[in-house]
Amino acid sequence: MEQYSVTGMSCAACSAHVEKAVKKVSGVTSCSVSLLTNSMSVEGTASPEAIVAAVKAAGYGAKLKGAKKESVKSDDNFKDRETPKLLARFIISLVFWLPFMYLMGHMLWEWPLPPFFNGNHVAMGIAELILCVIIMVINQKFFISGFKSLWRRAPNMDALVALGSSAAFIYSVVALFLMTDAQVHGNHAAVMKYMDEFYFESAATILTLITLGKTLEARSKGRTTDALKGLMKLAPKTATVVRDGQEITVPVEQVKKGDIFVVRPGESIPVDGVITEGNSAVDESTLTGESIPVDKTVGSAVSAGTLNQSGFIRCEATRVGEDTTLSQIIQMVEGAASSKAPIAKVADKVSGVFVPSVMGIALLTFIVWLFVGKFVVGFALARAISVLVISCPCALGLATPVAVMVGNGKGARNGILFKTAASLEITGRAQYVVLDKTGTITKGAPQVTDIIPAGITEGELLSLAYSLERRSEHPLARAIITRAEDEDINYEEVEDFKALPGNGLTATVKKEVLCGGNLAYISSQVTISEEIKATAERLSEEGKTPLFFARGGKLCGIIAVADVIKEDSPQAIHELQNMGIKVIMLTGDNERTAKAIAQKVGVDEVIAGVLPDGKESVVRDLKAKGKVIMVGDGINDAPALTSADIGIAIGAGTDIAIDAADVVLMKNQLLDVPAAIRLSRATLTNIYENLFWAFIYNTLGIPLAAGVFIPLFGWELNPMFGAAAMSLSSFCVVMNALRLNLFNPHKAKKDRKVKNKEIQKKEDNMQKTLKIEGMMCAHCEMHTKNALEAVEGVSLAEVSHKSGTAVVTLANPVSDEVLKQAVEKEGYKVVEIV
Repeated sequence: MEQYSVTGMSCAACSAHVEKAVKKVSGVTSCSVSLLTNSMSVEGTASPEAIVAAVKAAGYGAKLKGAKKESVKSDDNFKDRETPKLLARFIISLVFWLPFMYLMGHMLWEWPLPPFFNGNHVAMGIAELILCVIIMVINQKFFISGFKSLWRRAPNMDALVALGSSAAFIYSVVALFLMTDAQVHGNHAAVMKYMDEFYFESAATILTLITLGKTLEARSKGRTTDALKGLMKLAPKTATVVRDGQEITVPVEQVKKGDIFVVRPGESIPVDGVITEGNSAVDESTLTGESIPVDKTVGSAVSAGTLNQSGFIRCEATRVGEDTTLSQIIQMVEGAASSKAPIAKVADKVSGVFVPSVMGIALLTFIVWLFVGKFVVGFALARAISVLVISCPCALGLATPVAVMVGNGKGARNGILFKTAASLEITGRAQYVVLDKTGTITKGAPQVTDIIPAGITEGELLSLAYSLERRSEHPLARAIITRAEDEDINYEEVEDFKALPGNGLTATVKKEVLCGGNLAYISSQVTISEEIKATAERLSEEGKTPLFFARGGKLCGIIAVADVIKEDSPQAIHELQNMGIKVIMLTGDNERTAKAIAQKVGVDEVIAGVLPDGKESVVRDLKAKGKVIMVGDGINDAPALTSADIGIAIGAGTDIAIDAADVVLMKNQLLDVPAAIRLSRATLTNIYENLFWAFIYNTLGIPLAAGVFIPLFGWELNPMFGAAAMSLSSFCVVMNALRLNLFNPHKAKKDRKVKNKEIQKKEDNMQKTLKIEGMMCAHCEMHTKNALEAVEGVSLAEVSHKSGTAVVTLANPVSDEVLKQAVEKEGYKVVEIV
């Protein structure tokens, strides 16, 4: 995809014409034009020269972006150059418009004028003519752009303004000449009649008010890109690198991969790198939204644009230029802004035919009122002018892109990056969220969860395990080593170390045999009591891996290791369920471990033992039922992320997962998934509000301007008020979009359930409640639960001996008889199945 800057666009009709012209170029497969950012995204094999030529032939300018690589794109691309020009035009227009209004005050309320004007109506007419011409010259851009678009048979909003003000001006000039002739011949009645036919004030006011509206709109549009401009300002312009043993300051563009650079306290980190010397606390809030500084030491990764708060660090550059995390974030945000959401297609189609349709309605209005109004040209013309100036395609064209830009910027500030406008729209429509287990629900790194000594202290057991495991490279060994180092546990040097694949480890220390491993292996070395075996069974039921340790032929105890659940996972899953979303855990782990994790976090369904291609197949099947979000962080999640309607990659995941995803979470926390859905829903609501306002404004405004309500209610719209309404319509749409800046995506209080009735019906059919007699205690619960979950098709069983019930969640249909037999084999009686 190639990005182009487009100049000369003034309204939604302009962007529609540019898009239409480029799509006709041979080799172009898709084209998306953004009026908000004055940019264009083009895909295909067409040459840049052919695309630029097509845009120029349509009457606009275009230039290929990215001719020069930069570390971070300059915010000059988004600098608000339009507002100062429009503001100057408005102020100068206002200077000449105020005397105009004073002349109108003389005519209406007899405000005093110089003696020269007393009784001289022609002189007043000429004064109005001169002031009107000055204002028209100041705002000549409307006429140049508008008449050019008419010549190209692609009329835009400027054409409506130019036609309306030109019609008012020409009719007034004719009336002025006729009035002059009447005054020469002394026909006072005709003079007063023609004086009432002047519309100079309408032409001048239309131009002045629409310039005011354009100024407010440009200022508001500039504010929608504040988040993007803020990101661009984060990276420092220079870096302090070490070359030939000397520290020198160079432009950040000159830093190369592998260079050593230094960062002092209070300085921003210039490029991505790895710390080789020193330690510090780094403020990463600019990238992740997390306000708490992150401790960094040797080997820690640092990112461009983050702030070094406390210590001196020396780093090696790993990513420079456009490859830095900050540059990639900017590219994502900018890419989303220049793309189009599916919901915008309706507005684009309307914008493409809007202006010609309005011109046709204005002509029809003039003709109808000319006959209905007994050939009163002035009245009919006023109605037609009102139709031209009140119509506003800009509100339609801006309804979606301004909301997308603000929503995307809000997401970026909270560490949630939507790659396209479509991903921002579809995320909020999700009906299923599929979560990978390892690294998404859990931390992805095993940790020690339980230390159960047998005849020795916990510290002695951990020391013994540390002495043995420190020679091992196994991930479970790393968990024990980390725990021992955190607690400053001492170790003993071992000899004759051996790793026994599938069993465990063995070594000697002080001529005693030291061994560690699974139950089967340690049982062959020492005697293990039934009580210890029951404890190990309980740990396994909880999804933990019990590791047994023995010394000198005696069991020393158990250390349980597990991939620990993230602190925020249960809350995140609960919030998703409160939104009416079904949460499914998908993992390659064994079913026993998966169900133990699922029970703790509360997911709706568990699918275990699935290979990477199997994950993709599960997601594909779910898509037949509704919109699916897949959340993952590893290489094995990439196929499923690509297959899902929306793939969400946890920011701490692999580059492959991030590339395959539609949404990237910069923070490694699951709570950002419901936050992303909330933000998407809020943005969608905002788009609907904008589109409603734009459509209802034109639906009611055009008939009002045409005089449809005059016979019914006597409502008559002056062209000047029509211009004022047009000026405010786009401004209101943009200001409404800016309200998204006040939205808090992590606030769950206002969550609402969005349920698909068909899905709800299917879910109701996938749950059964069994009423059981004979359960007396927690052991009874466990036996019943195990029996039910052993049935093929049962994903989860929630059993209570107090209420005498078992609520069974089914992954596949299971008959009542099969469930009944499973329970009654354990010695309990099933009374009823609902």
